[in-house]
Amino acid sequence: MRIGFRHCDPRFPFLWTSERQPAARWHGDGDGPANYFADTPTGAWAEFLRHEGITDAADLAGVRRSLWAVELPETDWAAPALAEATLHGDESSYPACRREAARLRAQGAERIEAHGAALLPGAAHGWNAGAVGHRPSVTPRDGRVWVVYGVQPLTGWAAVHSGSPPPEVLPLVRHLL
Repeated sequence: MRIGFRHCDPRFPFLWTSERQPAARWHGDGDGPANYFADTPTGAWAEFLRHEGITDAADLAGVRRSLWAVELPETDWAAPALAEATLHGDESSYPACRREAARLRAQGAERIEAHGAALLPGAAHGWNAGAVGHRPSVTPRDGRVWVVYGVQPLTGWAAVHSGSPPPEVLPLVRHLL
């Protein structure tokens, strides 16, 4: 089992269960439900910050999101065959990603694993506690995103019910600006 992290509005369930969801990188209008997960809490927060255009720590005070830890299947993840620039691109790269997702789904894929677009290279690191606070771990790694299509029985736990991302995440985000 792998654990994926997902942010959402605390007023709603942590998974989409309807086709009526806004289009995003790996699905278009009417292609849902498509639920996106990051491999780290930092990655989930970075996705939110990127899409909301939040770059200033002062804006974090107004954020109230839930963060969920969700059990995901360990196997049967399809990998998109796209250039890194497309995987990390802005909204102009979404059509190529949606075409690739449609191709993979036509071949029977129900899940996709790809490089995360929101985090800068190496920013999916953890944190180490020290005598003077915490600092990034010495092992940088790139973030991953997992997309699960359709309604699937996934179990999740609320890690944060109504909170905001830590300011340390802001400099790790590949912003859309």
